[in-house]
Amino acid sequence: MKIQFLGATREVTGSKHLITTDSGHTILLDCGMYQGKGMETDAANRDLGFDPAKLDCVVLSHAHIDHSGLIPYIVKKGFKGDIYCTPATRDLCALMLADTAFIQEQDVRTYNKKIDKQHPHKEKGKKYKIEPLYDQHDVQKAMRHFVTYSYDRRFRLFDDVLLTFTNSGHMLGGAICSLEIYEEDRWKRLCYTGDVGRQHCHILPPPQLFPQCDYLICESTYGDRLHDEEQVTEEHLLGVVEDTCVYRKGQLLIPSFSVGRTQEIVYVLNRLYNEGSLPPIPVYVDSPMSTNATQIFRMYPDELSDEVRDTMRFDPDPFGFNTLRYITDIRESKALNHKDEPCIIISASGMLEAGRIKHHVANHISDPRCTILIVGYCEPSTLGARIQQPGLQWISIFGLDRKIKAQITKIEGFSGHGDYQEMIDYFTRSLQIDQVQRVFVVHGEETAAEAYKGHLTEAGFHNISIPEKGEVVEL
Repeated sequence: MKIQFLGATREVTGSKHLITTDSGHTILLDCGMYQGKGMETDAANRDLGFDPAKLDCVVLSHAHIDHSGLIPYIVKKGFKGDIYCTPATRDLCALMLADTAFIQEQDVRTYNKKIDKQHPHKEKGKKYKIEPLYDQHDVQKAMRHFVTYSYDRRFRLFDDVLLTFTNSGHMLGGAICSLEIYEEDRWKRLCYTGDVGRQHCHILPPPQLFPQCDYLICESTYGDRLHDEEQVTEEHLLGVVEDTCVYRKGQLLIPSFSVGRTQEIVYVLNRLYNEGSLPPIPVYVDSPMSTNATQIFRMYPDELSDEVRDTMRFDPDPFGFNTLRYITDIRESKALNHKDEPCIIISASGMLEAGRIKHHVANHISDPRCTILIVGYCEPSTLGARIQQPGLQWISIFGLDRKIKAQITKIEGFSGHGDYQEMIDYFTRSLQIDQVQRVFVVHGEETAAEAYKGHLTEAGFHNISIPEKGEVVEL
């Protein structure tokens, strides 16, 4: 078989890895969208590197858009096969892909208006405007291709290809994808990790042990870092809340991914509320998608952590408490920008590239009473990363330069990605290392991937490579 690495190579977005078996089957591991560079990513997303009409199937590790976001696009371009994933991943994709289509329509509308101003007298026959990659109709068509299987159930994709999903602990429905491919009179075992979760997460169980493999394709988002301990993370969050909302009487803004990160932060705040530690201030989750995603989390109690299920014995809703409000109406969202009372606002997107949080930050970044709390990884080119630069005094948001007077702080302990030690411990518990013939490090910035390669070598893994985009490897 051959593997072609088409995305998330030496970066953390656009996951796509194409397997072609000796018998001619074509299997795409994830179909992720490039994110984080605004309209600059448009060309990269349109250039897939393969013909969707010739693709047999997609194996989807989880619903995050950098892993699933181009599924409606390949359906639009002629893909007719099945998309295999877990039931929760399917439910989240229905929500997240529709939201992505809506954001694209907004972004394209804004971009085309800007182009109209730049080219008031267009040259005849020359095309300046762009169209969205896909729309809501394409999303609806794509959802008909989803086929779901639960965890730990070995099933057949083709006569010579088997697949098993194992809980990756990264997000609701997230899976380690273990393929068995019969070639050259033997079964070749390939594991694709997607994204690997934490050993200690409040709302999700730890990653479960997965089957032995000969070839491992693994992520490396935090391949060069270690996370804070769980207790330190909670104490840090409470300290930021008290400093901002009690002592400085300001607003705490938390850019957060709608699926996974938001629910974990809300759960921790709910626990602090139950303990009587949370100050009596309003908490707003200002995101329609976060609201809807939380409903999906409530639908899958058996896939949540033991801690959450224990909490539900005395608190039937671990994602809600008396001072918390979920906001969906845009007028209520805009009204938050005029509130002067101390409060916490949790809103998408986590990298500050779009969504309601970008407006909240624009309105509060020059207020020294306020804090912007980053709670996860931000791709280097994003606003969420740029805003963290030491000594930065001004930043452009929506085309206007704004003075940075708010506190900018970060807590990495809420990340949904395991750090390098957590991932290596997980791999060494799941695998007999001497049976792993090759390791491919993907989904990490180049420095993180290189560092992780070194850590894997120290742990006993060998034949480790960091693929380039488009690179083809024969196994």
